[in-house]
Amino acid sequence: MQSKWILRASLILTGVLASVLVWTLFTAGATTAGASNAPGNEPAPVAPGLQATQPASRTITVVGEGDVRIRPDIATTNVGVEVVADSVRAASDQQADIMNAVMEALRAQGVADQDMQTSGYSVWVERPYGPEGPQPDAQPLYHVTNQVAVTIRDLDNIGPVLDAAIEAGANNIFGISFQVSDPSTLMAEARQEAVEDAQTKAAELAGLANVQVGSVISISEIVAGGPIPLFNAPAAEGLGGGAGPISPGELEMKVQLQVTYAIQ
Repeated sequence: MQSKWILRASLILTGVLASVLVWTLFTAGATTAGASNAPGNEPAPVAPGLQATQPASRTITVVGEGDVRIRPDIATTNVGVEVVADSVRAASDQQADIMNAVMEALRAQGVADQDMQTSGYSVWVERPYGPEGPQPDAQPLYHVTNQVAVTIRDLDNIGPVLDAAIEAGANNIFGISFQVSDPSTLMAEARQEAVEDAQTKAAELAGLANVQVGSVISISEIVAGGPIPLFNAPAAEGLGGGAGPISPGELEMKVQLQVTYAIQ
């Protein structure tokens, strides 16, 4: 009898606890729903850009090229003196005397002091070697070399300038190169050609794709090297003499521009 009473009490208690649990869950859900529906608690709208991917911009990108050819107007070269003697002092003194004479000869040919700049100076010793190796009793030889970079602004005077340097004692001459003293105007002309070339290429591509070219979106210059020497020009007159025939040829100033256009 007592066992039946205990079982009945347990069932009643279990039912009460279940009712309390259901009521608690119902109350919490209603509170949450009310809070979410309250003014100011509406869910944030989703940005249109997050709902769908924006279409890619429609553009045409081309590389325009422009080049201008011109005869150079200045030349640069290295003129040097190398002396060999049995002492450093003797070699140094001899090269100094010869280099002074060379620079005076260059001035006499119209080369200004600001167009002569020392580009190298070296001293080294040569120790004689025999079949069995170094010869400690032999007299070492000392080499002293002095180089000066020379700018020649009258190309018709290149031959006489080099002849005068040789006559004065220069025994190292190398590295003749030709340049343009002021390339800015030529570069501007080459850029104009590059822009026109880019417009032509963009129009051709647009025609193939059956679209229209719009405005320029971006433009940038592709940086390359300096002027390119061209060697197919005939030798200039008056550049002969003892130094031999020297041809300045032509220089090519080239510009590349990357241009991006919008597609209409």
